Amino acid sequence: MKALTIFLTISLLGFNTSINAKTIAAGKPVDIVVYKSPTCSCCGKWLEHLKQNNFNVKDIVTEDVQAIKQKYGVSEAMASCHTAIVDGYVIEGHVPANDVMTLLKTKPKIVGIAVPGMPSGTPGMEMGGKIDAYNVMSFDKENHSAIYHSYTDNK
Repeated sequence: MKALTIFLTISLLGFNTSINAKTIAAGKPVDIVVYKSPTCSCCGKWLEHLKQNNFNVKDIVTEDVQAIKQKYGVSEAMASCHTAIVDGYVIEGHVPANDVMTLLKTKPKIVGIAVPGMPSGTPGMEMGGKIDAYNVMSFDKENHSAIYHSYTDNK
């Protein structure tokens, strides 16, 4: 009986912390944890982008961002300057907030999404009028990746 009580308690806790489409539609802030280097200024700009798009950001500064990437299964091919966790998904790099919201609404069976590298014009990487074409990539546990959303350049 005690094991059943513990199981039900854990299950309810997990249920209550999961983000669903109703939460997003209701306009409630979405909690996200971001791991970043203390020396990276573009990461702070990306955090501001998230805050402006209804995310409640927990900013964790770490000297070893690579260890976080390894822990959450971010391959070198998907890597960028910061790693975030939201509702069990990994968000790597300068992913636009609308793509994160789409991910949370659709809940695909992937590890996460990433903008590999640091393309100009992505959220937090604004450089005047310079906007590079870039892809938001999805990736899974086996390091398979696919284009999740493609952005064309505006040169």
